[in-house]
Amino acid sequence: MDKQLLGIHHVTAIAGEPQENLDFYTGVLGLLLVKLTINFDDPGTYHLYYGDGIGHPGTIMTFFPWPKAPRGRKGTGQVTATSFAVPKGAIPFWVERLQEHQVPHGEPSERFGEPVLSFSDPDGLAIELIATAKLRAERAYTDGPVPSQYAIHGFHSATLTEAGYQRTAALLTETMGLRLVQQEGNRFRYATQPGDAGTIADVICAPEERPGRVAVGTVHHIAWRTAEDQQQDAWQKELARLGHDVTPVIDRKYFHSIYYREPGGILFEIATDPPGFAVDEAPEELGSKLQLPPWLESARTELLAVLPPLRLPTTGYAVQK
Repeated sequence: MDKQLLGIHHVTAIAGEPQENLDFYTGVLGLLLVKLTINFDDPGTYHLYYGDGIGHPGTIMTFFPWPKAPRGRKGTGQVTATSFAVPKGAIPFWVERLQEHQVPHGEPSERFGEPVLSFSDPDGLAIELIATAKLRAERAYTDGPVPSQYAIHGFHSATLTEAGYQRTAALLTETMGLRLVQQEGNRFRYATQPGDAGTIADVICAPEERPGRVAVGTVHHIAWRTAEDQQQDAWQKELARLGHDVTPVIDRKYFHSIYYREPGGILFEIATDPPGFAVDEAPEELGSKLQLPPWLESARTELLAVLPPLRLPTTGYAVQK
């Protein structure tokens, strides 16, 4: 079967306090809370999904908020920066906006000819905004607090920091179908076709860095897009044939997933585009109510007793349970 990866599907990180996380990603960055649900593998924890107006794959940043978990450490074997795409000319607006919200940030710089603004979220997770002409207009949430001409348009790229380089590069190119498109020093840029925003992974070779530790303020895993279940099944079989310790297909309700680790230790996922986030609530009601998978619906009362209440900063309304 002719299978392909379409780019980044989502990035999942670990947060501390869920309300602080919600305030930042919706109130400061202007994303939509696309889905309020729980961690299917740890039901006493929220799973928060942010993205554009309907949750297109390639716009989704997700978090497991664990308030009492220790702080992680950025290093090798990790996704060390998650980069969002913004329109050309938008960086000065974002510098002013971050200053207004008292978010420390670096000086704007340039990478592969595109302006980059770097900062951290409240838990220390490294975030970048990259201004680019190679974005898709429909991948922006235009009803939030950020004017549409400056709004985030989903992912630009993700940075993978590795102690080595060759085996990760071989997996990306020989197995996963990405291609090397640019290089600056020890940063190697790979992309799926056609190399637009949301299709890019930068690999930094940093043997001098210490290994990272996944906990609060770090990325848990990165997911790659595939179009449908048949292609995912083909990926699962191919990865197993090549000796990767890949999981069976797991039903995540909004997409189907397989997981494996790349040679440097980063957890990879391949997730299907369908069925999408409107399977259990209308598009105009996304993120307004706690959604549970069918196998946990009978435990709703018990879960509500454990999960803290949340309030949407953009409206002041409490998220319904």
